[in-house]
Amino acid sequence: MIAKERVRAAIAHCQPDRVPVDFGSTFITGIHCTLVAALREQLQLEPRLVRICEPYQMLGWVEDDLLDALGADVVSIFPRNTIFGFPNERWKEWRCPWGQVVLVSEHFHTVEREDGIYVFPQGDTSAPPSGHMPEGGWFFDAVIRQEPLDEDRLDPADNLEEFALMDDAAVAYWRVEGERVRGSRRAVITHLNGTGLGDIALVPAPFLTHPKGIRDVAAWYMATATHPDYISEVFARQTDIALRNLATLHATVGELIDVVVVCGTDFGTQESSFCSPATFDKLWLPHYRRMNDWIHTHTTWKTFKHSCGAVEPFIPHFVEAGFDILNPVQCSARGMEPERLKERHGDRVTFWGGGVNTQQTLPFGSPAEVRAEVLRRCEIFAPGGGFVFNTIHNIQAGTPVANVVAMIEALREYNGLSR
Repeated sequence: MIAKERVRAAIAHCQPDRVPVDFGSTFITGIHCTLVAALREQLQLEPRLVRICEPYQMLGWVEDDLLDALGADVVSIFPRNTIFGFPNERWKEWRCPWGQVVLVSEHFHTVEREDGIYVFPQGDTSAPPSGHMPEGGWFFDAVIRQEPLDEDRLDPADNLEEFALMDDAAVAYWRVEGERVRGSRRAVITHLNGTGLGDIALVPAPFLTHPKGIRDVAAWYMATATHPDYISEVFARQTDIALRNLATLHATVGELIDVVVVCGTDFGTQESSFCSPATFDKLWLPHYRRMNDWIHTHTTWKTFKHSCGAVEPFIPHFVEAGFDILNPVQCSARGMEPERLKERHGDRVTFWGGGVNTQQTLPFGSPAEVRAEVLRRCEIFAPGGGFVFNTIHNIQAGTPVANVVAMIEALREYNGLSR
């Protein structure tokens, strides 16, 4: 099989020739820029400054030569704009606080203060900063900039100002990117814009200069209980816009795309969940189903749902909402044991992730422990398809490169590939 066929077979719950692999194709299966640089050096690739594909998490672009070296089966079309609202274009050098020189967009503007580094939305230094990297940090946190709220006069339009129909510039971008991946032997994945309902990374709107509406994370979570009709109205209008954009996107790129990341809305914590499955069914499921039904009716794309945490009870509801894929498969959370997940849900959803624990084993274990965990996860998840290997969320800064190499070598061992 070529890589694209391998990924498609796995999602179809057919046994591929080997376990398909994803490294760095999304903002939730990515690699911190420090590790991208370390891997390039370890694998003796041409020295290059790492481009930052997503400055929020300081994720590095995994270029084609590194994809080859890692044995990756997936390639990405990243969104036109970063989470801070500016496009990645006309690269410039920037020295990170830890000393690494990377390439960032010319619109990436920062200011250093006593408590760390701040970045500006849309590169507009006249606006309040929307991201903060604290002293000693490795990535940015969103700055909450919620204006005073009158909870008796909430206007859904305020939480919809970031959602708009695709313009000519967006269509042109997708045409260029579509041509870039045309004929790729790898499966093509992309993030959809505007389909993440209540994604808590997006609620603070770090891409807007002066966001309105409910933008405080705690206030948003509370609103799902205190103002469910408001949240549902926001989701309904957002979905109306998303459906029109899906039609435009499909008319632009057709079936060049294999997988679309619909949303990154988290429902789980390490031990529990942010809401009940019944609340999910009431607030989220109808709108997700509208989007997923449109995709499955009009395209061959497969739909990808990200949710961290203890979400095993939600999986049947995700499936009912029309999702084909679950990520990151956080096996360390309560009730998320790999054997349990595969037995209960392995025939209905593809697990994209779950390959190794990025909270403990990969950053703090030994290479031997990494190897053992990777092999065991493949033994559990791979039979019968329904598994694309990735770490549990992004590979974080501080992870020993020897452990990442051990992970790669264990994958090759399981797949029967020589070094």
